[in-house]
This record gives sequence, structure tokens and C-alpha cells, in this order.
Amino acid sequence: MESTVASKLDALLRLQSLDSQLDKILQIRGDLPEEVRDLEDEIAGYQVRVSKFDDEIAELQQAIANRKQGIKDAEKLIKKYEEQQENVRNNREFDAITKEIELQKLEIQINEKKIREANFQIEQKNQEIQETKNRLEERQKDLNTKNAELQVMVNESEADERKLNEEKEEAMTHIEERLLFAYNRIRKNVRNGLAVVTVKRDACGGCFNTVPPQRQSDIAAHKKITVCEHCGRILADVEQKAIV
Repeated sequence: MESTVASKLDALLRLQSLDSQLDKILQIRGDLPEEVRDLEDEIAGYQVRVSKFDDEIAELQQAIANRKQGIKDAEKLIKKYEEQQENVRNNREFDAITKEIELQKLEIQINEKKIREANFQIEQKNQEIQETKNRLEERQKDLNTKNAELQVMVNESEADERKLNEEKEEAMTHIEERLLFAYNRIRKNVRNGLAVVTVKRDACGGCFNTVPPQRQSDIAAHKKITVCEHCGRILADVEQKAIV
């Protein structure tokens, strides 16, 4: 039983060591990966915005085309009514046709006004598109710079990172699912990523709270898996004190 618990603790310590080495690699990269993701998201947002403006301009251009066709149709009707006016039989017919002509002229005025408004909107949207494209170009340059910096760092540590990940995958096969779940949960909840620690100078290696002597004896015996009563980390071993 002792060897079984001891082997579990050894496996957890090895996994923690590998994860800590991977954490150091990520720490060296700093905020660069997050900055790259943020820039990518920002650029994607600008691209969506430009696409939306393009769609809106296309709709306005179609509306202008429809208005222009409406003007042509109204002009044809005016010409038709003016021809009819020459052959009216009485004033009532003349007045009725005159009213229709006035309505078509009003329709032309309305269409011309709507065309001017649409052209003004297109001009504004084109300005916004240009401004957005300028910002997009600036952010793309920033992204290229950040990506280049990140790629240098990744290239420098790629071999080590790959090797560590391979060793981590192998180490995880020696840990039962329940313990692995607990380990990952603790790592997620602590700031320094240390889920498995040893007792050093009578204190927890994670939160540095004092561990009572009797509890240290239990930990050193490797008869059961013990967690720190203060921080919840797994206490895998007790560091041997130097003999003075």
C-alpha cells in the first residue's frame, strides 16, 4: 500500500515538475500570445465592419437605381398625360390630367431628394470605410510585428516544449483519473500553478502556512495522500532538514 501511494505521489510530483517547466516557457512569452489574440479579434471586427458598410452601400445603390427608374417612369407618364391633355373634351378632364401630371412631378421631386440623401449616406459610409481600413492596416502592422516576436520565442522553445508535452502525456498515464482531475482543478484555482508541493522548513511549499509536526510525519510516511488544510494543495513529501 505504501509503495502504491508513494508511486502515485512520485507521479504527481513529476507531472507538476513538467507543468512548471511548461509554465516557465509560457511566462517567458509574457502577454504576447494574448496581445496577438486581441489584435486578431480587433482586425476581424474591422473586417466585419467594412463588409457591413459594403453591404449597406450596395443596398443604397440599389435604392438609387430604383429611384432613377421611378423618375423615368414618372417622366413617361407626364409625357403621356401631356399628350392626352391636348385631346381633352372639357375642363374637368383637363384638370384631372393636370393633377396627375403634378403628382408625377412631385414623385420625381421625392425620388430626386431620396437619391441625394442616399448619395450623401454613401459618401459618409465610404469615409467610414476608409477610416476603418486605415485602422485595420495599422493593426495589421502591429499584428505582424507581434507575431514575428512571438514566432521567434516559439521557435527558440519549440523543441523543449514538444519534449515536455510528450513527457507530460506519458506521465499522465501513470495517474488515475480521479487524482488527475483533482490535480487539474487545484492547478486551475491557484495563482502559481503549483498543485503538488513539498513541505519545506515546516511550511507548505505553496501557501507557506505552517504544517504541524504530526502531519509532517504522516506526509513523510507516504501512507495516504494529504492536502494542505489552508490552500488545498497536495503535500507530496517533506524536505529533509540539513544536519548542522
